[in-house]
Amino acid sequence: MNYINELRDGDMISEVYLCKSKLDLKTKAGKSYYSLLLQDRTGTVDAKIWELNNGISHFEAMNYIRVEAQVTTFNGALQLNIKRVRVADEGEFDPSDYMPCSEKNIEGMYKELLGLVESINDANLKALLNKVFVEDAAFSARFKKHSAAKSIHHGFIGGLLEHSLSVAKLCDYLAKQYPILKRDLLVAAAMLHDIGKVDEISDFPENDYTDQGQLLGHIVMGTMLVREKIAEMENFPEGLANELLHCILSHHGELEYGSPKKPAIIEALALAHADNLDAKMQTFTELLHANKDKSGWLGYSKMFESNVRITDD
Repeated sequence: MNYINELRDGDMISEVYLCKSKLDLKTKAGKSYYSLLLQDRTGTVDAKIWELNNGISHFEAMNYIRVEAQVTTFNGALQLNIKRVRVADEGEFDPSDYMPCSEKNIEGMYKELLGLVESINDANLKALLNKVFVEDAAFSARFKKHSAAKSIHHGFIGGLLEHSLSVAKLCDYLAKQYPILKRDLLVAAAMLHDIGKVDEISDFPENDYTDQGQLLGHIVMGTMLVREKIAEMENFPEGLANELLHCILSHHGELEYGSPKKPAIIEALALAHADNLDAKMQTFTELLHANKDKSGWLGYSKMFESNVRITDD
């Protein structure tokens, strides 16, 4: 299979990809064309159909399509110039080739997450975490397979688990470095901070924002979910509940980044920085992996607002 991360400028390909999106657009001269986003398990690539002729059969977004195309470069990124396309026949493709997945073992990561749950000494927080990650089998099954984003970082199967575990481990480290931090509160908040994403973003292969996600967002949705779980428990301390919910509400750190509240307690501040660090490190890692055949300067990155470079060996 011609995986997207293996495509090179000038290649002529005949391959099946998942059509993530399809836009019917017009050029400045008024000529119709299609703009597509194609996906396989290694990533996505922009594609264009400039000539809507008899070789272009009908297809829709979320169809698996066979394309005959030339790989070109536009504005420094690869793009497919599609000459022929049709909906792929059953048996022409394996769906597992089109779902990006964590390179880490999902069950192994979940076992590690449950180990952190067991390490919590506060009885109320431990009971809450068990209620979410152990007793709710339907939720845990979704949590394991979910992505952490439509794009940007951890946008793959197992991405939400990988990100949540990484942030929790960073917070565990911070609690050792800064004893003023309430370790149990911080680590519990880290494990719970993004659970709203199971409803904000749809399952694969769509992996797109739901109506509820667009209207409410994962921060509010996650806070509501945790609040509901706490309401089912007896005698959960109100002060502890408010601190935990505040950490979730403020974990993006700034109002302009989507947090309804800015961090007001030190644990919330630590969580916001740990979350941002893991997201940025993963984003940069994915950028480097996408340019693994290159060296030196990669050009300007909008995400990092900087000209970025690969470290010398």
